[in-house]
Amino acid sequence: MTSDFRIVEEPKQPLAMNAKKFAMWLFLVSIGMLFAAFSSAYIVRQAEGNWVDFALPTMFYYTTAIIVVSSIFIQWAYFAAKNNQLEKVKLLIGITTVLGISFLVGQVIGWKQMTESSIYLVGNPSGSFVYILTGLHGAHLIGGIVFLLIILIAAFRMKINSKNLLGIELCVTYWHFLGGLWIYLLVFLILNR
Repeated sequence: MTSDFRIVEEPKQPLAMNAKKFAMWLFLVSIGMLFAAFSSAYIVRQAEGNWVDFALPTMFYYTTAIIVVSSIFIQWAYFAAKNNQLEKVKLLIGITTVLGISFLVGQVIGWKQMTESSIYLVGNPSGSFVYILTGLHGAHLIGGIVFLLIILIAAFRMKINSKNLLGIELCVTYWHFLGGLWIYLLVFLILNR
């Protein structure tokens, strides 16, 4: 009598990640690489000479506080969404949006402080890099503000709740990334003056 028995292995569950989260992380990595390239170029160009140091605008320190506080508010909004506190979500995302706009206004004021000190986009390579780095960050922050507005609209349409957190999770991740990136840029510019 022959017995015909087989050992059947259960298929292994593949590692999987939500496609939108994966795309977000790829986007963040590419932004990180872009700023790493500019940081490297800054250091190389600084070593070539013709570099005039100047004090960073005081407004940049105030905008740092603004972006840190905005990260606290967006995280608080996420926690409120997890607890289905929908009115709180709307308020906190709205506050984060206003703080993001305030950050951008502060950056423009910082640029005005630079021009008042005769630091322009063209001329001093040090000034050029500060304008480019902060301007590029500002462009990404504008994208973050648009993302916040999309999430705010979704919150008003009652589409953000404990069962539908993906949108706000992505927004929180991007916003924290922008805050961390700004802190990196400020520290980098302070240490490489």
